[in-house]
Amino acid sequence: MAAPQPNIVFILADDLGYADVSCYGRRDFETPNIDRIAADGMRFPQAYANSAVCTASRTALMTGQYQYRLAIGLEEPLHSRSRRKIGLPPDHPTLPSLLKAAGYRTALIGKWHLGKLPEFGPLQSGYEQFYGFRGGVLDYYTHKFGPADSDTDDLWDGDIPVRHQGYLTDLLGDRAVATIEQLTRADRPFFVSLHFNAPHWPWEAPGDEAEALRIKSLLHFDGGTQRTYQRMVQRMDLQIGRVLQALDGTGIANDTIVVFTSDNGGERYSDTWPFIGRKSELLEGGLRIPAIVRWPARVPRESVSEQVMITMDWLPTLLAAAGTAPDPACPSDGMNLLPWLTEDATPVPRKLFWRYKNLAQEAVRDGDWKYLKIRDNTFLFDVVQDPLERANLKDRYPDVYARLIAEWHEWNRMMRPLDPESFTLGFTGAELADHFEIESRT
Repeated sequence: MAAPQPNIVFILADDLGYADVSCYGRRDFETPNIDRIAADGMRFPQAYANSAVCTASRTALMTGQYQYRLAIGLEEPLHSRSRRKIGLPPDHPTLPSLLKAAGYRTALIGKWHLGKLPEFGPLQSGYEQFYGFRGGVLDYYTHKFGPADSDTDDLWDGDIPVRHQGYLTDLLGDRAVATIEQLTRADRPFFVSLHFNAPHWPWEAPGDEAEALRIKSLLHFDGGTQRTYQRMVQRMDLQIGRVLQALDGTGIANDTIVVFTSDNGGERYSDTWPFIGRKSELLEGGLRIPAIVRWPARVPRESVSEQVMITMDWLPTLLAAAGTAPDPACPSDGMNLLPWLTEDATPVPRKLFWRYKNLAQEAVRDGDWKYLKIRDNTFLFDVVQDPLERANLKDRYPDVYARLIAEWHEWNRMMRPLDPESFTLGFTGAELADHFEIESRT
């Protein structure tokens, strides 16, 4: 008799740093509910995001492919005010559409950021239910992507715009609990994506309604503190605890896969130790993320895997757990991690590639080696022995350095070329200069 298909709850934080949860090393506050997922399951210390920014990583999550295979994946990220008709093509196989074809009920609660109506949206790409926002950022109280007095509302229930009162993290938690309780009553397994906006700016914690009315731009640099950031992360953790309680209360926790991870590395208040760099940079701090899986029926408790993994691995992994596979017409670039989750498999070397238009960044991870390019400056690091990326070994190991550069260019030829009209979020490079002695040219 075939094993029952597990339910799946995929929880995605936004701009969460590698060490922003206590089971990954956060030292000044605790995240007990996220820690509970790790205690009941498996943690991946060598997990990477497909990109150092959100739209591109979400494209990889949805498709199981390098984001650079699709036009939407070239947006770093897709700009909320963009007039370009660009998004995740509705006819492209996705994680939710493939699970739906395998008998799953599907729902997205939270952030989409992969294109606007009428051409693109969650309901057009495999999700049966949607509650959340379509753009890249939303005020936690006004639910706008602009100032409080602007006409930029972006909260949706399905394809219908809605206005609801409340702190956005709480609204998403409420809907997730209600959706799980509703779908549990069906005679089919479910896939619920819970994509928080936390702890992405604007810097608003519970009780900060006055801040939402004050700020004139959500990307503001006169707001936030470490304490505000802490409260934002902890509120997300509280809502994750409510989701876990709902799974316990409905009696389905044992046969439910719960994934917790982030879309990319941390932003300005994040803790990325023991790495440097942040969102929009191909330094380890911009790419390394927490990744945790709980599946009590199959995954050993309190386990750790040193297998290198990346965002696009989730599609083949979760499809395999559900007893199905990627569409042969759109094969995954990711790796099925199920053997490492359930069979204590020995880690194998991975070869992973990145690029980022701002500062002309390139990167390769091959075993312990990492090639990195920022503008015209190039580096070779052993990121296992030197996670801070301090010792440039390109002159000591010229053969490794030359090989990785050649392999990056070979891989890049198979991807879509950079789109000069695509948006990219980035910085001037001044903050990199101190570390790498790079001339800051704006």
